[in-house]
Amino acid sequence: MSEMNRRIILAGGSGFLGQALAKYFLKSQWDAVILTRSPSQSSVGRQVFWDGCTISSWQEELDGAKAVVNLAGKSVDCRYDSRNRREILDSRVNSTRVLGEAIARCGQPPEAWLNASTATIYKHTLGTPWTEDGEIGATPQAKDEFSIQVAKAWERTFEQAQTPCTRKVAMRMAMVLGTGKNSVFPMLRRLARCGLGGKMGTGEQFVSWIHEVDYCRAVEWLIARDEIEGLVNLAAPDPVPNHTIMRMLRRGCGVPFGLPASRWMLELGALVLRTETELIIKSRRVVPRRLLASGFRFQFPTIQDAIEDLCHRFS
Repeated sequence: MSEMNRRIILAGGSGFLGQALAKYFLKSQWDAVILTRSPSQSSVGRQVFWDGCTISSWQEELDGAKAVVNLAGKSVDCRYDSRNRREILDSRVNSTRVLGEAIARCGQPPEAWLNASTATIYKHTLGTPWTEDGEIGATPQAKDEFSIQVAKAWERTFEQAQTPCTRKVAMRMAMVLGTGKNSVFPMLRRLARCGLGGKMGTGEQFVSWIHEVDYCRAVEWLIARDEIEGLVNLAAPDPVPNHTIMRMLRRGCGVPFGLPASRWMLELGALVLRTETELIIKSRRVVPRRLLASGFRFQFPTIQDAIEDLCHRFS
């Protein structure tokens, strides 16, 4: 591979997922370029300013790059008021649209474009796990209707981008468990260590997840496999009920008990923390059929493997 083809563009790469990828690819001597609205001295990777809406000098970084990975988007860890809803939707759609326009202008377009999406797009289920052709839809109470609308608009914008010389993969990502800033795992660990690591709600809702190491390995795998395009679930093959993941977490932290949180307690806590209970209550049972069929093997295939590793890193 030529030096030019060892350049990876990470749009919105200053957050937890982008920084995990930057560190991973830098270890293999890649040139990791971070497109960010807020350059920071604490970020890993070569930073280039962009606004996520308009084409400017950052477009030059795409020309001749091996791959573009788009992770841009306002965090969904907030209350879904009208302003936040607009920003959540616009940040995802606009960044995807402008990347498509920029790639189309390249004399030597990137070989691959991986765009983030979300496993939340699938219908709430306690039954058969969803593969990439799983049913899209809301819960009976339509609590997740907004999130599904965002995911559909996000993927539609990506699909409509006219980039015939660039292979496209839409990554329907599960919750990524890691130790980095803004990862959900440190928060869950704190709850368990404080004796609050019991089941959430009924505890029956499934949690789809992937260890941050396997997330980075999967992105590298998708970049290298020219035959893979379209929808791909980025999730470990072991989705588990909430009560199971919390029990494993208590065990990993050496805490013998955890107080459960009823639905009304979760609603009150979400209000105080300025977030939404949908992030906890919806049952996401997703499996990575296409990744496994392509030959990918997980380093952390079970939730026990993942939690033992992550707890060890904190010790």
